[in-house]
Amino acid sequence: MAVEAELLPHPYVMEPEADVVPVLWDANSTKIVVVAPPASTTLTVSTTIPNGHPAEVSALPLLPAGSGKLRHLPKRNPVDIEFHELRYSVKEPGCRQRGKGFKTILKGISGKIQSGDLTAIMGPSGAGKSTLMNILAGYKTRQLSGTVSINGQERDLRSFRKMSAYIMQDDQLLPHITVMEAMMISAHLKMDESLDIEYKRAAVHDIMETLGLIECSNTRTERLSGGQRKRLAIAQELVNNPPVMFFDEPTSGLDSSSCFQCVSLLKYLSKGGRTIVCTIHQPSAKIFEMFDKLYMITSGQCIYDGRTSLVVSFLGSFGLKCPPYHNPSDYLTEVSSGDYGEEIIAKLVIAVSQGACRVFEETHKRSMKDMCTCRETPCRCVARRSPRQGFDVDTVSSATSTFLPQLGDGDIQKPSDGSLVEMNGNGTANGHAGVDTSLLPQCEDSNSVVVTAECHSFATTCLTQFRVLFIRTFKSIIRDTTLTRLRLLSHVVIGVLIGLLYMNIGQDGSKVFFNAGCMFFSMLFLMFTALMPTILTFPLEMNVFVREHLNYWYSLKAYYLSKTLADLPFQIVFPLIYGCIVWWMTAQPSDFYRFTIFLTFAVQTSLVAQSLGLVVGAGLSLQSAVFLGPVTAIPILLFSGFFLSLKMIPQYMQWLSYISYVRYSFEGAMLAVYGFDRGSICQTNQTIEELLEGTNMCYFSDAKSFLDEMGITNTHWWLDFLVLCMFFVVLRVIAYLVLRWKVRSYR
Repeated sequence: MAVEAELLPHPYVMEPEADVVPVLWDANSTKIVVVAPPASTTLTVSTTIPNGHPAEVSALPLLPAGSGKLRHLPKRNPVDIEFHELRYSVKEPGCRQRGKGFKTILKGISGKIQSGDLTAIMGPSGAGKSTLMNILAGYKTRQLSGTVSINGQERDLRSFRKMSAYIMQDDQLLPHITVMEAMMISAHLKMDESLDIEYKRAAVHDIMETLGLIECSNTRTERLSGGQRKRLAIAQELVNNPPVMFFDEPTSGLDSSSCFQCVSLLKYLSKGGRTIVCTIHQPSAKIFEMFDKLYMITSGQCIYDGRTSLVVSFLGSFGLKCPPYHNPSDYLTEVSSGDYGEEIIAKLVIAVSQGACRVFEETHKRSMKDMCTCRETPCRCVARRSPRQGFDVDTVSSATSTFLPQLGDGDIQKPSDGSLVEMNGNGTANGHAGVDTSLLPQCEDSNSVVVTAECHSFATTCLTQFRVLFIRTFKSIIRDTTLTRLRLLSHVVIGVLIGLLYMNIGQDGSKVFFNAGCMFFSMLFLMFTALMPTILTFPLEMNVFVREHLNYWYSLKAYYLSKTLADLPFQIVFPLIYGCIVWWMTAQPSDFYRFTIFLTFAVQTSLVAQSLGLVVGAGLSLQSAVFLGPVTAIPILLFSGFFLSLKMIPQYMQWLSYISYVRYSFEGAMLAVYGFDRGSICQTNQTIEELLEGTNMCYFSDAKSFLDEMGITNTHWWLDFLVLCMFFVVLRVIAYLVLRWKVRSYR
């Protein structure tokens, strides 16, 4: 079929008609771009570009990942972000003089980011791209001056962050849950609780279909490709339809095909009325042309703020001619890096601050309007059906709907009143009417299914957050076969090994010191098996937690409580298994209460050690935590009372023994074996030869004298238990406070 293209200098597709196929045209080139035409469609150009050159026709499937439509998302108002005279400084390390030693990152930059535009923030390394992004997203508020406005009003940071999403450069995902589970968890946490489960499933299905994730819905996230991980990270944030989305280096680590799909997806989202902002480093020419707006900075100053299609012409007006067949983004990087002199950078900074980009864009629009010779009013960029050969309009529309939200059934459209509503095929509102969800701290109708939770801190209650996070954490632990099986196997194998090494030693009074060594090593083993896995795994989960918490998925309290309780059954069962094996193989006293007390201290030691691991893991990086974890165990073991009797510790250092929780664990285990007035521990059936040779000598007549020798006097097992409980509570509270401080440090 032949389709004739009628060209007009308008960058967007206008309202669809029954006999037109949408076409995009770059007014600064000789290229016509038809958005995802049917394979059987060919194009015939009926006119030429206003500059008189013949047009080059190419197809651009801007969303190759999928062809779904976002019908079930809540309605949002579009958001325009404007910032004025932003200045940001950081304190240089090593300088302690008050008021000195500050390095200025941003130097009074201003700009505006409009809804419906895909905006790129570019610049050389160290220019301040990520800093500007973090400020606009509300992540950095200290050492900052200037204003950020939302739709013309001063930004309320708390409300704004509920309506925005930040997708970081590293796609931090929990590895042991599937794509569908990750999406449903996001829906349960970010969508209103009043919505039924079927509505949430439908919304999740729409998003996954649109983003091309249906085929991997049952795949664990650890097995996804880089492009799939990026799309999943975006899909998780889309469930509550944020009007503002920030992306830090979205194409980092992706191949060229995945980069194109990722930016195509962002283009699609922006054309739905969303405000999409990306930092990007040296994109290809193909990727660069897909951005609508460019904000170029160098050394904390802006050298261009305008349409991407006009940047080469703008630089040309300053005598900077981009060489033919040269990537414009590479040329921009060269200019911003000072390859063409610092003087030209200073000129660009002054020109941009005086509004040169805006004036240049308005002048270009007027010149294009004068050159427009189309018949329709207003001008449209469309491809008309050839009168000689017809074609199926629905076929073309379905192909283009993957990119153009204005044309698809149930897609999101931006009407004249500025609200984002759902439209059906005949142009009428589909489903619920649009609701005012402006960024002011107010709510219109708490009973409507499309009202978001701006009135509350989060979209769901703490109880719901805890339930969802508990299930997710428990599933992750169960499915982490490597760590979970290793933990279980280590407790069984080491328990059997200790049992064989100290076989039947518990009733032999001549080997009481060896038996004490068995008890101490048991506490030592339980301490390290609880401490080190926590230190190793918790820092790895921190990035996931920070991303989800700062994007207002859940509260810190809900996360910490679910994390604590989900691992509790495993931290109890494994020490019980070890304790049962060791107690009976070493032939300790068969009294049930002694056995129960020993198991109690075994479990309590494990829980306290895990709490210490949470403190270390929450406050330090993985490398620092792995080093510091074993180091903290050294003083704890030295003052436990085993290597050196408590009464032999110097007087001025004895207070350190009170902060060693292993001391109380060891005391409790020894009391379980030799306490409770056990009486004589010597064997009465020694032979004459053993007595003459001095073998199997019983050095202590009863258990109490041995406890006195070990320095375990005037103590009670329940007192040791209470002290360990206090350690457990205090360390858990400290871990929570450290985690809270860590989150605030990101701001």
